[in-house]
Amino acid sequence: MSRIAARFAKLAAEGRPALVTYVMACDPDRATSQAILDGLPAAGADIVEFGIPFTDPMADGAAIQSAAGRALAAGGSLRLTLEMVARFRERDADTPVVLMGYYNPVYAWGPESFCRAAAAAGVDGLILVDLPPEEVDELLPHARANGIDFIFLTTPTSDDARLPTVVGNASGFVYYVSITGITGTRSASRQAIEEAVARIRRHTSLPVCVGFGIKTPEQAAEVARVADGVVVGSAIVQAVADNAGTAASVSAPLDLVRALAAGIRAARASGRTAAAAV
Repeated sequence: MSRIAARFAKLAAEGRPALVTYVMACDPDRATSQAILDGLPAAGADIVEFGIPFTDPMADGAAIQSAAGRALAAGGSLRLTLEMVARFRERDADTPVVLMGYYNPVYAWGPESFCRAAAAAGVDGLILVDLPPEEVDELLPHARANGIDFIFLTTPTSDDARLPTVVGNASGFVYYVSITGITGTRSASRQAIEEAVARIRRHTSLPVCVGFGIKTPEQAAEVARVADGVVVGSAIVQAVADNAGTAASVSAPLDLVRALAAGIRAARASGRTAAAAV
C-alpha cells in the first residue's frame, strides 16, 4: 500500500479528513524551508504538498508567485527540491509528500529519470497543474513503475462528461479546485463544494480533497464536513512571507497549520456528536 493510501485508510478509521498543506521548496531560503517542511507533520499536516520553484507559475496567485520568486532567488530548483524531500525522509518515513508544480522542469530532467530520482528521494505523488490527462502518457507509466501516484485536478467546469477522462488515470486522491481562477483568491460556498464532491464521487472511489481559497480554520472546518481532505496553500505561504527573516519564520506558519488542524478535527467531532444526538 502506498503512503497516500495508507494515510487515508488511517484517517478513515479515525473518522476525520486529511489536512493537506502546501509550502514552496526553498522559500524564503533552504534552511528555513527545510525546518518548516520537517515541522509540518507534528503541527498537524497529514499530507504535504511541496512546491517546485518555477519561473512562470501561471495557475497561482500573488502569494505563491512571490514564493516562487523568493525560492528561485535563493537557488531553488527541482533537484534541490528532491534533496529536501530526501532529508525529510531521514526523520519521517510515513507522511506522504506530493510534489506540486509545472511540467517543464520535469520534462527538462527527463520523465523516466526524474521519476526514478523522485521515488528514491521519497516522493509519493505528483500534481502537475499544466499537464492535462490527454497529454500524460509520456510521464504516467514511469510514475506508476516507480510507485508514484499521479493526482489530477478537477474544477467546477468538470462535468459528468469530462470527469471520467480526468479521473480515469488518477491515483492517490482527486484534487478538486473549488473555484475557477488562480490560487489564493475567493472561496466557494459549502453548498457548491458539497455538490461538486458528490458529483466527483459518482466517478471514482478515490478520496476527494478540496483546495483553492481556503485560508482560515473556520473555512477549513466547513470543507472538512463534506470532503475527504482540505488543502491549504496560499495562507501558509503568506505566513512564510510575512515572517521571513524574523524569529517567527518557522513557528508562525506552523502555528497556522496547528490552528487549521484543530479546526478540521473539531468540525468532524461536532458532526459526530450531532449525529449521535439525533
